[in-house]
Amino acid sequence: MFESLIEAVRAAEEQQLSLGELAILTEAAEGMRTREEIEGGLQRALDVMRGAVDRGLVGDLHSVSGLVGGDAAKLAASHGPLAGTVFTSALASALAVQEVNAAMGVIVAAPTAGGAGVLPGVLLGLAQHHQRSDADMIRALATAGVIGAVVAVRASLSGAEGGCQAETGAAAGMAAGAGVELLGGSPRQAMHAVAVTMQGTLGLVCDPLGGLVEVPCVYRNATGAAMALAGIEMALAGIEFPIPVDEVVDTMGQIGREMDVRYRETAGGGLAATPTGRKLARERLVQLKPRKSR
Repeated sequence: MFESLIEAVRAAEEQQLSLGELAILTEAAEGMRTREEIEGGLQRALDVMRGAVDRGLVGDLHSVSGLVGGDAAKLAASHGPLAGTVFTSALASALAVQEVNAAMGVIVAAPTAGGAGVLPGVLLGLAQHHQRSDADMIRALATAGVIGAVVAVRASLSGAEGGCQAETGAAAGMAAGAGVELLGGSPRQAMHAVAVTMQGTLGLVCDPLGGLVEVPCVYRNATGAAMALAGIEMALAGIEFPIPVDEVVDTMGQIGREMDVRYRETAGGGLAATPTGRKLARERLVQLKPRKSR
């Protein structure tokens, strides 16, 4: 659709459109789907995201290993200093989706299952506190789609290829741009939010304990949501990140390619290689037994 994010911003500015509206019109113009089919697909994705958040916030789900589960409900019921704010709503929702994922429930991979909590966490948290409609949310999801598509082409969305910066980091960038769209910011502000957010996740390793995307992956979705909210807040305040957003994305890709293999979803480094990480992997995680040959 677009080879760079600045190309999308310029097209939106020339046509006086939001990024989300531009994305929907561009995809419809390419003839693969009608506008109604595109919006219908995004509505179904939104419904699944909302359902995953609601399910996760019940608090009774646990992963097979027992390492994660129930924390989303704890955060939602917290009496901490930020209780009742969009911040805690977004973080709790991000955790909820990832707890559903860890319990083998239904989620939307946005952009991947490992980073699936960030986008719904941020968007549903913002929509709840700012009374945004589903139509607004659909355009925000379309904005996230443009960002994710460009990141996939210029860098990577795979933790195995580029570390967690490519999964949770990309998800946070998508959520930041979509959040700006949802709150009425300009396309250029959305791109500054993406740049600010993704620069904060550069170098983030992928180090799942025992090779299962539970710890620290689930919690990183909540911190990714926090990064996205910071990017949204700064961009809407008029802060402009000095490095162009596409160069931030390219840098993420370069760091991923040069990252030691131990930090790319192999469980060979990072928190997975700590004494406690290794102990938990031995004691708590499921050991898959090879099938007997006949």
